[in-house]
Parts: sequence; structure tokens; C-alpha cells
Amino acid sequence: MAVFTPVSPEAAQSFLQGYDLGDLVSLKGIASGIENSNFFLSTTQGDFVLTLFERLTAQQLPYYLELMRHLEAKSVACAAPVLNRSGELLGQCQGKPAAIVRRLKGTDIENPSAAHCALVGAELAKSHLAVSDFSMRQPNLRGLDWWQQVLPDLWPRMPDKLVQLSQDELKAQQTFHQSEGYRSLAKGAVHADLFRDNVLFDEASKDHEPDSLCGQVVLGGFIDYYFAGDDAFLFDLAVAYNDWAHTKTAHGQAMISAYADVRPFTVYEKNAWPMMRRTAAFRFLVSRLYDWYRPRPAEMLTAKDPAYFESMLSHCRSPEAMRECLP
Repeated sequence: MAVFTPVSPEAAQSFLQGYDLGDLVSLKGIASGIENSNFFLSTTQGDFVLTLFERLTAQQLPYYLELMRHLEAKSVACAAPVLNRSGELLGQCQGKPAAIVRRLKGTDIENPSAAHCALVGAELAKSHLAVSDFSMRQPNLRGLDWWQQVLPDLWPRMPDKLVQLSQDELKAQQTFHQSEGYRSLAKGAVHADLFRDNVLFDEASKDHEPDSLCGQVVLGGFIDYYFAGDDAFLFDLAVAYNDWAHTKTAHGQAMISAYADVRPFTVYEKNAWPMMRRTAAFRFLVSRLYDWYRPRPAEMLTAKDPAYFESMLSHCRSPEAMRECLP
């Protein structure tokens, strides 16, 4: 959510004329993230987020926007796009495809408790059940095909140790994705990027008891669905688990238990869990490598160091991690 395309107050007001959202009160660029241009947009009728899409095309975007609408209709806590006066979810601002999404209450939590992790696990499972009748289809655009495409171009730019790690893991992932166990996993539309900064908790959650499943921890909802795609539900959980509970056993147990209470795991999912954690770690290592070695200019953009996911992947490949199992 960096700013690649600046938007002036005048341009924002002009875009707002296509909506029944009142007049512009304030506009502020959002610095976090690296894919789209995002702005906090306040009007006389409320608070919203304006997104200009830098990579996704107008043909691709209906999948993401309709998924968010579908989940909201199924009572999943998530940000949902606003229809314009023509009854459309997508418009154009500054020459880019653009949408307005309702801004959820709350803030992201840098150091979540086990209670936060449990809420995320339960809501994620709820979202996976909710997409059973979502009819649109689109592959995960940052999956195996993308890794195979971009890594050979990055290897000449990378240190030898990291080249060896990524080559070894790519081979392992190719084998895993071709296995019967992987093909038997339950799949559907997933968020695919449920990091801590993509989940909001409202102000009441600040009064929670650390590491306690009691207290007033209130989920605001999930945001930023623009990496969503059809993939294994277990992959979605592994992405969240790796970020929220990577080195915290109690946090991980809370997330997994809460998820399983809503959507029990299949035998195939239980067996695939150690490898799927590697899949999730590798997906973001490749993404970070791509942004690090092939940066794009943008206001307020700082590419994230791949070292974090290099370390996470190495941990997930360890014998100890490979013995982990789901309940």
C-alpha cells in the first residue's frame, strides 16, 4: 500500500462525484505495502480507503472486489467495496483502475496475544466455509507458476547461499504440488496475505490481558484482498500462522484450535501441514526477493528485506518443524 500514483484533493473530489458518499474532507497517503496506491479518504458521510491499482488490470479486479462483497454478505468481518452511482465496483482515477472500500474500525496489532490469534483463526475458517458458493475463479497469481517464472531471472543477482536455498526449495515445492496429497487438499478463494497488518482490531482490544484468551479482544476485520486467489485453504492458514505465531507455540495452538473448531481439518491437511508452512514461507521469500532485486520507484516505498523470510523458510525446513502436525 505504497503511493506510486499521487492523487490531489481535487482529483479525489472529482472521483467522488461518481459516488453517493458526500464531499471530500481529507485525503492521506498510506505508506505501508508495496503493490497499490492507497489513501485514507474521509468524506462528509464517513471514512473510506481509496485504492489505485498499479499492477492488476480492470479485467482481473472484479474477482477481488466481488470476493470482498461475497464475504461481507456472508457476515465475514472484512472491508467491502462501495458501489458507485452506476452500480459498479470499479472506476478510474488518475488513469488507473480505482475502487473505494469502507474503512473498518480499529488498528493492526504488532504484538498480538493468543486471543488475537484465536480470533483470526476462527474468522479465517469462517471465510473458507463462506466461499463454497463463490462462483468466480482465479489462480493464485503468486503461486508456483510465478516462482518458476521469476526466480531464474533473480538468481544471477543473488548471493550463492540464497540461490542454493531457493533452488532446493523450488524443487521440493514442485514435487509437493504434483503429489496426490496436495491435489487432495480442499481449495477455494483465499486471502493469501493475512499478515498482522492486514487484520484490524477495534479500540476495545487494547484492554486485553496479554496472552490470555479472556478479556475484550474485538476483531475489526480483514483488509487488502488484492493477493487473493484460488488456492488450498491450508495455504491461507499457513501464511497467517507463519506471521502471527512463527515462534510462539501458545499463539499457534490458539489459532489452529480456533480454526479447527469452525472448520475441522481433513486427513490430507494434517499430513500436508509441515510442507505447507514451507510453501507459505517460500511464497513470501520469492516476493521479497523480487521486490528487493527489481525495485520500482514509488513515493513512501521501502522494499522489505528478504532476510526475514529466508530465516523463516530455513526454520520451516528444519527436522523439528517438519515433525509438527495438526490436531
